[in-house]
Amino acid sequence: MWVNREEAQSSELPMPRLLVVDDEESICFSMSEYFSLHGFKVDTAREFEEAEKLLEAQDYKVIIQDLRLGSKPNADGLDIIKHVRDQHLPSKIIVLTAYGSAEVEEEAKRYGADAFLRKPKPLSQVAQVVEGLLESPPKEAARRA
Repeated sequence: MWVNREEAQSSELPMPRLLVVDDEESICFSMSEYFSLHGFKVDTAREFEEAEKLLEAQDYKVIIQDLRLGSKPNADGLDIIKHVRDQHLPSKIIVLTAYGSAEVEEEAKRYGADAFLRKPKPLSQVAQVVEGLLESPPKEAARRA
């Protein structure tokens, strides 16, 4: 699945789209740069409303998102998972957060997250999770919490 940017642009295959949702600009920037170099078209959002608009306009293969967007603990990140699953979007969802507990991880997965990673995490390890999810078959609709 991994291709570099030149291979993706020269072939007829469209670049897979990836959405990064994190309130930290540096994380959005570094993930955008890294995944763009690995053959993805990357969009970023720093809050729920911005992510919601992007999700209405584009189909994303993968969404990498934080749970805490701004000062509200957990609410926005879980809202994104719920929104994606309520819209029956086939996107794979990776939660990447510094505020994860076993309970929060269980809740995120119950809402439909495909993977839960704790910050800090090297981009190469995040990329391995992305690759694994893209190669895995679609799972049944997530259980509603």
